[in-house]
Formats: sequence, C-alpha cells, structure tokens
Amino acid sequence: MEQSKRKRGRKRKKPVAETMDLQKPNTGASSASASASALGEAEVPEERPSPQRGRGRPRKVQRQDTSKEVVAEKGSSSPLRRESQVVASNGDSSDLLTHNLAMVAMEPPAPRWDQVVKVVPSRDAVVKVFCVHTEPNFSLPWQRKRQYSSSSSGFIISGRRVLTNAHSVEHYTQVKLKKRGSDTKYVATVLAIGTECDIAMLTVSDDEFWEGVSPVEFGSLPALQDAVTVVGYPIGGDTISVTSGVVSRIEILSYVHGTTELLGLQIDAAINSGNSGGPAFNDKGKCVGIAFQSLKHDDVENIGYVIPTPVILHFINDYEKSGEYTGFPILGIEWQKMENPDLRKAIGMSPNQKGVRVRRVEPTAPESDFLKPSDIILSFDGVDIANDGTVPFRHGERIGFSYLVSQKYTGENAVVKVLREKRVYEFNIKLATHKRLVPAHIRGKPPSYYIIAGFVFTTISVPYLRSEYGKDYEYDAPVKLLDKHLHAMAQSHDEQLVVVSQVLVADINIGYEDIVNNQVLSFNGQPVKNLKTLASMVENCDEEFLQFDLEYQQIVVLKTETAKAATKDILLTHCIPSAMSDDLKT
Repeated sequence: MEQSKRKRGRKRKKPVAETMDLQKPNTGASSASASASALGEAEVPEERPSPQRGRGRPRKVQRQDTSKEVVAEKGSSSPLRRESQVVASNGDSSDLLTHNLAMVAMEPPAPRWDQVVKVVPSRDAVVKVFCVHTEPNFSLPWQRKRQYSSSSSGFIISGRRVLTNAHSVEHYTQVKLKKRGSDTKYVATVLAIGTECDIAMLTVSDDEFWEGVSPVEFGSLPALQDAVTVVGYPIGGDTISVTSGVVSRIEILSYVHGTTELLGLQIDAAINSGNSGGPAFNDKGKCVGIAFQSLKHDDVENIGYVIPTPVILHFINDYEKSGEYTGFPILGIEWQKMENPDLRKAIGMSPNQKGVRVRRVEPTAPESDFLKPSDIILSFDGVDIANDGTVPFRHGERIGFSYLVSQKYTGENAVVKVLREKRVYEFNIKLATHKRLVPAHIRGKPPSYYIIAGFVFTTISVPYLRSEYGKDYEYDAPVKLLDKHLHAMAQSHDEQLVVVSQVLVADINIGYEDIVNNQVLSFNGQPVKNLKTLASMVENCDEEFLQFDLEYQQIVVLKTETAKAATKDILLTHCIPSAMSDDLKT
C-alpha cells in the first residue's frame, strides 16, 4: 500500500504514555486506591534514555520499585494499564497507600518554577499597543476617513522607551499601552516613526507604567537554525501568546510598509495579526528582532519575517544622535550585474577585477557629483563587491552590498572605488536619503491639493495610488503613472508629479468631466514643477485664459475671471472649507 504523504515540518513525535488531565469517576477501586492515584500516578517505564523536556507539565519522578505501581482507573483498554491493575488487586489497598506516601516523601523535590523561569525570556516587558488611526482621504484630500482602532504588540527598552512597528501607529490620533497582567491603559507619546525600517519609538509620562519592569536587552544577530521565540498579542485573545521556531534565512528583504530593502530574518514561527511589534527572543532571553510581516501564499506555510538587531540599533542610534529619525541612506544609483564575461571585457575590466556597473545616477543624490553611467563600482568602504552585487557577510554567507550602505548614517561619508575607462578612482562621498519622484509615504502630513473651477489638483504618491486603485495599484493604475513611479527620477529636490485627480462637475467645466489622474505638464506655457508653483501661477494669473497642458496632448482652457468666480460656488456646493491645503498658503 502506498505510504500517505506527510506534511513538511518536524517528524511526528513517538507516542508515549502519559497521565491524563481529565479524571474519570472511580467505580470499582477503594477510596484508598483513589487517594494514592491523586497523590501521584507513576508513569510506565520505558527502556530508552529520557530526552530533555521542553515547556509543559513537570516530569513525574519514577519510583524505583515499579512492581507496586498503582493505576486508579479500572477498565482501561491499555495492556500496560491492565498489568498495573493486576498488581494493585493482589495487594492490600491500605498498604499501598502507606507505601505510596513513603515513596512521595522520599522523592526529590521537583524544580521550582522560579528556577525554570530564569532560562525563559522575560515577557513582562512585552506590552499591548492600542492605537486609534485617522487616515487621510487621498481621493478627497480636504477631509479624513472615519477613525478606526487597532491593537498590536511592543516591548520596553532602556531609557523609558517602547518599540513597536511603524505601521502599528501610522496616522495615529491616540496611542495607549497596557502591560502584561495589568488592567490599566496608559497614554503614550510617539517619539519617532521610521517608515523605511517599520519601527516606531514611544514613551509614557506616567511613572507607574515603568514600575516593576526590566527593559529588554538586545542580542547579536542569530545564525541559521538558531531557535527564536516570538512573543506578542495576536488576534484571537487578550493574553500574551508565545510561538517558537528557528531562523531559516538571513538576507536583504523587501519591507512592505517602507517599500525599502533592508536586512531581515525569515523564521518559521507563526506571526499573525497583532504580533506586529512584538519581540523575538533567542534561547538566552535576549531580543534578536521585531516581528513585522509574514508571507501569505497558497504554496507556503509558516513564513514570518523579523527586523534584526542591526536595523533596530541603527534606528535607536539615529534617534539618539539627532533627536529625530533621519532615515537610512542610499547610494543613489541603479546598477547592473557584471557576470557576463564579454560585458566585462568590453568595459575594460581585468580578470581579477569584480564589481557592478552604474546604469543611472539620481540627479538629486550627492553621488551625481562623482559617479557617472558605465562606471564600475569595485568596492564600498574597502569591501570588494562581486560581479553579482554581493559582499562577504559571515562564514559561508554573502549578502547584497546595499547592506553596507544601510549600516551608515545620513550625512556620513563613504569611500567608493570605481573603474572608469580602465582607470581606478576613489571618491569620498557624503551619503543622503532617497528623494523619490513618487514618494512612498507622506510621513503623517495631510495630502496637498488645489482647486480651481472644479479641477482638483494634487500630487502622486504611493498612498494616493493605493487609495485610487486599491492594493493592486501596480496592475490597475495608468501605465504612464506606473512608469514614473517605477523608473522616473526627480530632477530637483522640490519636484512633484502633479495631476488632475478629478473634476467636480459644474457649468464652467462642461466637456472636461472625464479627466481623471492626468498629469499636468505646463500652465500657460510654463512647466509645472510642483503643486505650490502651479497654485501660485494660477492665483497670480492676469491673462484672459487659464490653459493647462496635460499628458496625451490634452488641453484645458478656462476664462480666468469666470473660473475664479465659479470656484467659490463649487466649494460651497461640495462643503469644501478651502480652495487649497494649508501647506500651499505659506
């Protein structure tokens, strides 16, 4: 017969005899036998070494005289239990009780719970985070969405601070924390939110919150197959939850919330909604990461991701240095692998040279003053880069060289060695954060907008695309917007992608009702650099007509005097408080 297929995972444990928690009523045994069973039922001995016990019920100590084991429950179907019953029925029940009492008195005491706890991570520092969110309405930028509540996890660190995930407190209105075993929620203050690394730092002003709690200590980066324990408050209960697993992979991961790539740990412990922000402990009770996301797919099981200590400590040190979160710097380039031998020969690389080719350089990045397209980056801060873009990490491991960049702080310098036209150059470059043409976040600020004659102008960002086209915006958004989102580079620090998001229908804009999310290229012949520039040009326009040139060769023409007069009525009709957002008024 064909063997049934087993699921992946640990091998099924060999069944062993154990006492049952459920005690059934005794019908045939004497009261003395029942008392003996209550005092301690002996386990059936096995001819095998005793493995180490994990968490669970303390091991019962075997009696040396196994010929007088007592089983209180009659009628058991187990052959082993029937044999024990025969022994019990051949002796006097009172003698058995006396014997068992003597055996219990002679047994060594079981290990105390406070001794066992010393090797278990301190869970009292893990707190439950309650947050009330009020998200901006990017489709109607003059108002906000209905508030909603969420719960997640966090943990106390030194300096009267608490760490959790950035997405746990994004667009927060109020944040409260509750300690384990407490019935009080304490109002928290958000100190810093790191969107790229998905970490937030909180504090509580009430001294009572910090009483009797020891802060969590951080451990080093774990190795593959090291045991980890994730602690938090996942959905499905109000008490603390503990799940265990091992580190199955260490690599550069895509951080979904920050749309960035940083070092991450992949583990096989269950991470569910509500686990976000909870610590992951090693077997010594030290924190080695923060749970932040999991992989949901039909073909995978139990794949969770943890923010490792190098990223956490970078966030903490960044805050302590500057008093705020400044972000993770980038190199400001797009690069190409140099694995093809013909490509290396054509570029002029010698057989012993390795590196990656620069495809494009961000115009707003400091690297644009030093690096050029087709430069070969040979090393970063003295670490040689391979043709596939990796660098040595640990014994037997390699990792993307962006890890070296992410270990630096904004404003720090790095030595970059490049090959240009068969000559080697070294540049000392000051690192900075990334300026995206389509930003991944608006960092808690309300979206900008400007309205004239019913035309709603706003800027494109990832949250805006997600609001307009849903979580699958990368498939449903217009191709030109996606192309700019994925490939376009900002030419200046203040450049924005301005679009007509919608047209509030009125008599003055007849024929323009179908214009939705079209980019504005110029106004009255002047290029549109950002939304503030557009609003200023329209408000100060003294020409007869307002002409907006849109993509796909569309134009919108309105009479200036009529458009400005009609705007007031349109705002009143749609209950819009102002024709422009506050950031455009200054």
